[in-house]
Amino acid sequence: MRIVIPDDYQDCVRTLACFAKLDGHEVRIFNDTVKSTDELTARFADAEAIVLTRERTRIDAALLDRLPKLRLISQTGKLAGHVDLAACAARGVVVAEGSGAGSATAELTWALTLASRRHLVDEATRLRQGRWQGHLGQQLGGQRLGVWSYGRIGRQVAAYGRVFGMKVWVWGREGSTAAARADGFEVAPSREAFFAESDVVSLHVRLSEHTWGVVTDEDLGRMKTSALLVNTSRAELVAAGALERALMLGRPGFAAIDVFEEEPVRGAEHPLLHLPNALCTPHIGYVERDNYERYFGIAFDNINRFAAGTLTLGS
Repeated sequence: MRIVIPDDYQDCVRTLACFAKLDGHEVRIFNDTVKSTDELTARFADAEAIVLTRERTRIDAALLDRLPKLRLISQTGKLAGHVDLAACAARGVVVAEGSGAGSATAELTWALTLASRRHLVDEATRLRQGRWQGHLGQQLGGQRLGVWSYGRIGRQVAAYGRVFGMKVWVWGREGSTAAARADGFEVAPSREAFFAESDVVSLHVRLSEHTWGVVTDEDLGRMKTSALLVNTSRAELVAAGALERALMLGRPGFAAIDVFEEEPVRGAEHPLLHLPNALCTPHIGYVERDNYERYFGIAFDNINRFAAGTLTLGS
């Protein structure tokens, strides 16, 4: 099959052990992202299969109409609304997804939390510049950790907080809080208390039409001037512009962010990158070798299943 893999930013897919699963196929890889229908059409014109890295490329009906050779979209991880499934089905394009469950995103969440509380990036930079200590850090032990949504990643982050001696509580939907209680975690008495009394708030909510902008200016305005907000989930969970406004007002006092509304971010063209009280990373939560072996390994298996006739529309 003729396969196109877009959005391989680090040119790393061909270095994965699982890439050998595509031996015998014709594979073309692109290391950047394009957005327009014309540009995507040019890249995918001869593709029989496309392998998508998470939500980096959107596939809609207008694009599909210009890709008559396309037969399969093999998604790394779960679909998240970036592929028009109805349009694919109407055109006979099979869409396959997989899982990629691991600890990579939770680990980055904790790395960002530690780095923010101890000002690790600033301190390391100061030392390289010939200067000595510049900040007074804050330990996590004894602090209140608020975890919004107790799903797979939220559960891991809550467990990290417990190990570090934090007072962990959870907020979220009823099913989420019930699971947290069953594991021995406290549930915040109210949304207002969750934001006002947490020293660290970590967001792990799945993005949907119901959770878009779920964190408001009012929520952030309740946070302590010493508090930290961590978001390794989705930027759109926070109301547009609310985090920038909140950080400039000093509530919360700091944020650690791995996700942005429009990605990739080039030329430092995002307001958070220019705020001294924000630590930003380029959406690397799931970008980790073992995770990629799982994600792409399943995606490549689905291509081979399709080529063998064991993966079909509706199966």
